[in-house]
Amino acid sequence: MGCCSSGACGSGCTVCKVGYVLVMIGALNWGLVGLGGFLGRDLNVVHLALGTWPAVESIVYLLVGVAAVAKLLNLCKCCKKPAGGGM
Repeated sequence: MGCCSSGACGSGCTVCKVGYVLVMIGALNWGLVGLGGFLGRDLNVVHLALGTWPAVESIVYLLVGVAAVAKLLNLCKCCKKPAGGGM
């Protein structure tokens, strides 16, 4: 699957690929946070990697959130369907 569910974007632009990676990092991190809750451990990878730089950690969380909203609203230009095309 490409950067969008419709597959209309082929390989996708760089912005779309970066957004996809950020959303995956966020999703995996939240999954690990949940697992860590069951195990009684801190498995927040972003915090473990960047905890000594709280400003950078906050920027990563902000970028992940912006990427998720962009994906949700399909704002990536390469993922938009051509006008008048399709089925």
